Amino acid sequence: MVERQHSSLSMVCQCQLLNLHRSGLYYQPCQESEDNLAIMRLLDEQYFQTPFYGVRRITVWLRSQGYDINRKRVKRLMDLMGWQTIYRKPNTSKPNKENRLYPYLLKGLNINRVNQVWEMDITYVPMRKGFMYLCAVIDVHTRYVLNWSVSNNMTAEWCTQVVEEAVEQYGAPEILNTDQGSQFTSEVFIELIKSKGILPSMDGRGRAIDNIFIERLWKTVKYEHVYLRSPQDGVELYKGLNDYFIFYNTRRPHQSLGYVTPATNFLKQMAA
Repeated sequence: MVERQHSSLSMVCQCQLLNLHRSGLYYQPCQESEDNLAIMRLLDEQYFQTPFYGVRRITVWLRSQGYDINRKRVKRLMDLMGWQTIYRKPNTSKPNKENRLYPYLLKGLNINRVNQVWEMDITYVPMRKGFMYLCAVIDVHTRYVLNWSVSNNMTAEWCTQVVEEAVEQYGAPEILNTDQGSQFTSEVFIELIKSKGILPSMDGRGRAIDNIFIERLWKTVKYEHVYLRSPQDGVELYKGLNDYFIFYNTRRPHQSLGYVTPATNFLKQMAA
């Protein structure tokens, strides 16, 4: 489908014509063992059941599942996945201490229109052999998925590209809410959103409920698509997610929206 040595079209042009993100094509299978990948798949599913478990409890739980594993190995795998344990006190979000943090702006805010508040996050996605990361931006009022991408690295440049493409297509929101991860506190990311006139808002560390709408999206995507399909590689993952997000936006009735689709809600209000 994509020719790396095409005589006249660059990789960038080919991806633009096919509406593909280049990150999916550059995917290289990770070097984790089959055993580690199986554990990470279990952890990914368990997070939705017990997001308040830390390293110690997860280690005990994995041992109860038959794995002879120590705490050091569990912590490494949890860090690799980006697991953020929910605690009363700050814990596992990973900001860069040199970067500035911004206050949480959504407390008590009446979100009642499109492009008022967007939320953005990254999640781990397991495959049959290896894993990738999924980044998405949603409009909070309508739950519409504005843009998404997959990559094998969680870089600030990647996240910046995802939100920049969403702004180019739909205009800039008033507020963009993220967690305190180093990608979202980075200079390149903050400079972009400020240049678009967007106010940055950041969750309290360890408080997944601050970004609840996109956390619900991750659970929906994984239980309705990823866990059922188990994609073989990055290209298969991208194609499957592309089909799923079209379904999610345009054909899946949303209970909180009165059983209309996010696209119906979003596009209707954009046209008003």
